[in-house]
Amino acid sequence: MLVNLVRTLLIIVLVVYGLRILARLFGPFMLRYVAKKAEKKFSEQFKQHAENQQRTKEGETTIDKMPNTKSSKNVGEYIDFEEVD
Repeated sequence: MLVNLVRTLLIIVLVVYGLRILARLFGPFMLRYVAKKAEKKFSEQFKQHAENQQRTKEGETTIDKMPNTKSSKNVGEYIDFEEVD
């Protein structure tokens, strides 16, 4: 019983230290990969934004999304009143 507990704890400790060693070895490569992907994504977004800016003329207004007109709420009739002193 005690031998199984010690063996389990030893396996857990070895796995944790093994993962730490692997993280130190492959961490910089993974970080560089993520940074390159983010840089590529940002540059594509920048190019797309620049293309959109070139297509529109200066002072021209563009609307990307039409407003939702179906949600007009009927809250009742408006009654104009005057205050009496």
